[in-house]
Amino acid sequence: MKQLVRTAPAVLPLVLRTPLAMSGALATAVLVALGILHFHDSGLTGIDAAVLPSLDGVEPPWRYVALVIDFGGEPVGSVILVALIAGVCFLARRARTAVLTVLGVLVTVAVTTALKPIVGRTIHGEFLSYPSGHTALATALALVIGLLLVDRLELGRGTAVPVVLGLALVAGVAMGWAEVALGAHYPTDAVGGFCAALAAVPATGWVVDRVADRL
Repeated sequence: MKQLVRTAPAVLPLVLRTPLAMSGALATAVLVALGILHFHDSGLTGIDAAVLPSLDGVEPPWRYVALVIDFGGEPVGSVILVALIAGVCFLARRARTAVLTVLGVLVTVAVTTALKPIVGRTIHGEFLSYPSGHTALATALALVIGLLLVDRLELGRGTAVPVVLGLALVAGVAMGWAEVALGAHYPTDAVGGFCAALAAVPATGWVVDRVADRL
């Protein structure tokens, strides 16, 4: 019987599989817990009540910075970013990572979109807010970039984990700040979006590897 040989690098490097599985499981737990805590909630309580007043309604020039960051999560901005990152992956001959760029974002956005009406949390009385899709998308793209860097630079676990999770955290915090500063989300909505991406992208990457290996 002919043994299957992997002809393309895995989208999830071996050194990251266990750490990302563990962080994904923890992120899923936090995502669900916050969803339950804020189920059909429209009030300002807990962490949100403590943090929101210091971030909401920033004035120029920081408001302009927030608007630029926010554009990356809008339809046009997100399409541009996904296309650029997928293109870089193809140029680097990492077709699986290019596929993850698209599928990872689609799955992440699908998760946040599906959870919004289920949780039913609203902001400004009418807009569904939990979890933040913009924060999830930014985190998802940062995770893909981190995976590409780990693969291309052949980083060991001691460096790979901080690189991938560090990039995800920076992107999540930046977009989360922008969304809260612009009054579009509560801080915990941003945390939920970050967790959604941290759970969805590695899981999608695992599926991409499995399917690609079989094909």
